[in-house]
Amino acid sequence: MGNGTQVSNTIRRRRFERGEMTQQALADACGVTRQTVIALEAGRYAPSLELAFRIAHALGARVEEVFQWKGEERAEG
Repeated sequence: MGNGTQVSNTIRRRRFERGEMTQQALADACGVTRQTVIALEAGRYAPSLELAFRIAHALGARVEEVFQWKGEERAEG
């Protein structure tokens, strides 16, 4: 499985849907570094529950619209 996480996200797409919000603007809105946003978008890092809520709020979405747990697919099969 590599170094990724079981959590996928739509952060990059949603940033662009919100007037091309920059990684830095999202980071500032959530109280994290731009490097954290980069790692999240690349799937190398799963956020804490609190950070997931902050990101969703900043993107004007619900947590489950921004983050998906890929483990569900394997659990059902």
